[in-house]
Amino acid sequence: MRSTVLLDTRPGGAWAQGHFEGALDADLERYLSSALEPGFDPVPLGRNPLPSVEKFCRQLGVWGIGPETTVVAYDGARGDHGACRLWWMLKALGHQHVDILHGGIPQGRKQGWVWTTDPGAAPEPVVPYPADQWSWPMVDIDEAEAFALDPKKALIDVRSPERWRGEVETMDPVAGRIPGSTNLPLSLNFDDQGFFRSAPELAAAYAAFFEGQDPRGVAVHCGSGVSACATLYAFDRMGIEGAALYVGSFSQWCRSGRPLGRG
Repeated sequence: MRSTVLLDTRPGGAWAQGHFEGALDADLERYLSSALEPGFDPVPLGRNPLPSVEKFCRQLGVWGIGPETTVVAYDGARGDHGACRLWWMLKALGHQHVDILHGGIPQGRKQGWVWTTDPGAAPEPVVPYPADQWSWPMVDIDEAEAFALDPKKALIDVRSPERWRGEVETMDPVAGRIPGSTNLPLSLNFDDQGFFRSAPELAAAYAAFFEGQDPRGVAVHCGSGVSACATLYAFDRMGIEGAALYVGSFSQWCRSGRPLGRG
């Protein structure tokens, strides 16, 4: 079993066009979502539903990842896309040794990591990862609505303010938001250089929101349940536990025929 595994989570086959030396292909759409499965329909579950636990655990074994393996993930952004989705998935299985490359590919290059198109040697597979459920909290579409409407709870939308207001929509067929949701955009998590803020800086950024708010009464969503994981990563850096992920996110909501908020 390899002691450290580097995973490239960029979608669309980007790994084949170039990647950091030693990185394995962990394509977001192929391995961290069920979006490419035959007959996939985004209407019932949104654009990037989670794969089954069984399928993901088998893939971890193919990558040579077991409970003691250290995993580092990167993506084509700041770490706030596929890398944080992978982080959340591993954490939700109970895996302890996982983090992301802060600053993404530019930071890896700055540190002298070698960029290559050489696929390298295939990892030696191990048994499927020993887990049978996602153990971190999630909410479905009905629960997300209940969180948004309950004054003691909160549904966070991490999309940009203009998407939340329904002024523009870049990914889904209709613009708007889940009525009652609170917009705390993804940008709150990052400094001017594109790195995740320190724990004290994050605590200051979210202080007003969490004043009197039980994290167990918080659910987080985005467009398709991917970048929301970056805000959950930020919460983890702050030592805040118990917030849930709404995987279906706006991409499920806006296809469901439910009311939309705008303005």
